[in-house]
Amino acid sequence: MRGVHRRPPLETSRPGEPGRLQGVTKIPFELVVERHGRTVLRVCRAVLGLQDAQDAWSETFLAALRAYPDLPAGANLEAWLVTIAHRKAIDVVRRARPTEPLERAAGLEAPERAEARDLDLWAALARLAPKQRQAVAYHFLAGLAHREVAEIVGGTEAAARRACADGVAALRRALGADPGRRQEP
Repeated sequence: MRGVHRRPPLETSRPGEPGRLQGVTKIPFELVVERHGRTVLRVCRAVLGLQDAQDAWSETFLAALRAYPDLPAGANLEAWLVTIAHRKAIDVVRRARPTEPLERAAGLEAPERAEARDLDLWAALARLAPKQRQAVAYHFLAGLAHREVAEIVGGTEAAARRACADGVAALRRALGADPGRRQEP
């Protein structure tokens, strides 16, 4: 074709991959939100209850957006986001009015399409001790290892494992699960 000038291919970080910019190794932040948003919301709901979870979720991703450019390329995004969510949840609890009970899940409105057993689980989660609730949420809902849970909530891996086990046992008792049958919360 005459008169049409072709641009040379962009420099790439990998030979043979035109279109990739050199030095760009992270995924776009929109994809981070898309891939990990549900996990962060589940964790926020389990730790805070339904009413405050949305605010903590938003604050988590706003803080993450600001810090994302400085995050090392090989970082565990899910663990990093859950750590931020944990800190934002603590901030929400600290901002709560003293007259307002922190354990509000029993009086929450039903999430869309929630079944009675789901509501029982939310109420049972709200009654757990804070460390147990956090350990269960971070391990089972976010899928973090006990070592990562310990880094987030403080303490040792063994303490995180114990808090998680005690929390699951309390949930089973509260939900009337058969103690002889192994179930995940």
